[in-house]
Amino acid sequence: MNKVELIGRLARDPMIRESQGENQMLVARYTLAVDRSRGSNANGENAADFISCVAFRHSAEFAQKYLHKGSKIAVIGHIQTGSYTNRDGQKVFTTDVIVEEQEFAGSRSENRTPEPAASSPEPVRDSQGFADYNGNDEDTPFH
Repeated sequence: MNKVELIGRLARDPMIRESQGENQMLVARYTLAVDRSRGSNANGENAADFISCVAFRHSAEFAQKYLHKGSKIAVIGHIQTGSYTNRDGQKVFTTDVIVEEQEFAGSRSENRTPEPAASSPEPVRDSQGFADYNGNDEDTPFH
């Protein structure tokens, strides 16, 4: 069985292109930073693996419209290996996760496309750091 389930954050914005040939389709490539469950690096920070993901057709359209650097997503897919000869004549081996399903795994505000800085004023907070509720529940994870 070849099945992969990952949760991580996009390391950079997806690269979108249209495939060549008779059956043209949209293709999205992105790198998913996935925290390792154990251990940390030499600086004491959590270690992460950077997984190359490829999405096609509707999944690529979703990536193009909604995903950006820092988006926390869950991906289900399968591993595909391949190889090619680069310009220097060296054989290069590749490993990608072919995306079958993807969905947001963070809060709505985490995954929203960044807006200009002048969008709304900082809320007034009391001495304990709590802000008054202004009736805008867009940033709450449940409603």
